[in-house]
Amino acid sequence: MSLTLSHPSQQDPGQDPGQDSAQDPAHDPAHQPDAAGTLRVAVVAPPWFELPPQGYGGTEAVVAGLVDQLVERGHEVTLLGAGRHRTRAQQFIPVFDDPPSELLGDPMPEVQAAAVVAEALADADVDLVHDHSLAGPLLARQRTVPTVVTLHGPSTGPNGDYFERLGRSVDVVGISAAQQRLNPRLNWVGVVHNAIDVSSFPYADRKDGYVLWLGRFSPDKGAHLAIDAARATGRRIVLAGKLNEPSEHAYFDEYVAPRLGRQRGVTAEYVGEADASLKRELFSRAAVLAFPIQWEEPFGMVMVEAMACGTPVAALRRGSVPEVVTSDSGVVVDDLADFPAALEQAMELHPASVRRRAEERFDLPVMAAGYERVFRVLAEGARGVRDLPEARIA
Repeated sequence: MSLTLSHPSQQDPGQDPGQDSAQDPAHDPAHQPDAAGTLRVAVVAPPWFELPPQGYGGTEAVVAGLVDQLVERGHEVTLLGAGRHRTRAQQFIPVFDDPPSELLGDPMPEVQAAAVVAEALADADVDLVHDHSLAGPLLARQRTVPTVVTLHGPSTGPNGDYFERLGRSVDVVGISAAQQRLNPRLNWVGVVHNAIDVSSFPYADRKDGYVLWLGRFSPDKGAHLAIDAARATGRRIVLAGKLNEPSEHAYFDEYVAPRLGRQRGVTAEYVGEADASLKRELFSRAAVLAFPIQWEEPFGMVMVEAMACGTPVAALRRGSVPEVVTSDSGVVVDDLADFPAALEQAMELHPASVRRRAEERFDLPVMAAGYERVFRVLAEGARGVRDLPEARIA
């Protein structure tokens, strides 16, 4: 994992280019960290699932892990999220009593949650706000402290346009350098890779020999391509994934279901959506994770989760893949025709080296150190970080 501090690519149209830094709200002495170095951080989670999530909820898992690590590092965290929380945050403010998970995709819960956040943080004594929601960053212009936003989704298209329009009202952290490169017009302040609690994933050096695909059923994720590649190698494949929305059912019915069962002597089996327990079992027993993505994915959490279990990854070179998968943790190829061979080659890697890579680059303390550096620079009023040369935390 690396944190990159870089020069901004755009300026807020409403800001005078000659504005003195002393007029910047981030330089207000009333909002400086105390002498002991403790940061007071308000963390705004997406409103859809509890923290940490019990099943689906990759962003929520990252947020929960970061909250616990910030507290471990001596900081004061106010968490705003849905339902109950099982994190170590010293203060928790619910935006919904029960997470509106069944409304995922409906904009209204996001707007309602933002209204609760606006009221809760109106007089909050914090050094900065770290927002992971969609509507929440709209509140940033009214604050006298920095709002750090982690961009969990695409940096292009409507999502990218939205964050471009927010300008310098938010400081954007990318989850991969690939995501950052796709849209240099955002107000980027760094790159911090997502992370997991590696110790919570069981390591196994003996594998059962099957190929695993795990994710959301979408053409972008390439489940049908994983089945075809596994059959080409003569390997059984197990698929586990989210199958709730109409678009997911449409893709599954047309491309995945016809490929399931025993065909050409090789079995392809769908085991349903995997909760935290089943996911870990599947990852630890698999010989290789198939990741034939068809889009520029900002960060593929399943790659890191597989690596934590000592399971190598075979992937196509798209999005963040080359940043996550290296020669000691998997095989990356450019052409789909080479993907069956990539599965076979990845299985030759030793599980211990794969697990070690996950510990070194994608464990929670590594991610927390990256965010802490971003937070300190901004909370101490140094928006001039954008004038610093590139810096990295390995």
